[in-house]
Amino acid sequence: MLKFEVMTDKARIDFDAVYRFLNEQSEWSEGIPRDLFDRAMRNALCFAGHLEGEQIAFARVITDYATFANLVDVFVVPEYRGNGYATRLLEAVFAHPDLQGLRRFTLATRDKHALYVKFGFHAPLMPETLMERYFPDMYKAT
Repeated sequence: MLKFEVMTDKARIDFDAVYRFLNEQSEWSEGIPRDLFDRAMRNALCFAGHLEGEQIAFARVITDYATFANLVDVFVVPEYRGNGYATRLLEAVFAHPDLQGLRRFTLATRDKHALYVKFGFHAPLMPETLMERYFPDMYKAT
């Protein structure tokens, strides 16, 4: 069996690879400026999934470490999808000691609902209480 390891040590995470994926292959961060990306990574709890030493997966959590967290930027590189690596990455995220006892954990996803349901996520119980400010074209050149 191939060794899959999840790490949070930022010195061992290939942020250049994460940036390339988010900037070039994701719908949600396409065109993100590098300086903005770097600031986002500095201010988040980051998780990298390595298969036999190669980084193939990533997720980050934005949190106050007390009551709330938001899961973002979850991906497995395309050639490794369908092998359970996203599940194993998320198991590590939700087992992290700094993320225990939070009252609310949120995320936004277009198409991976079945994956997140396995971890207790569901549609908001009171959607009328949720609001957002959303700027979908933020990273597009003007």
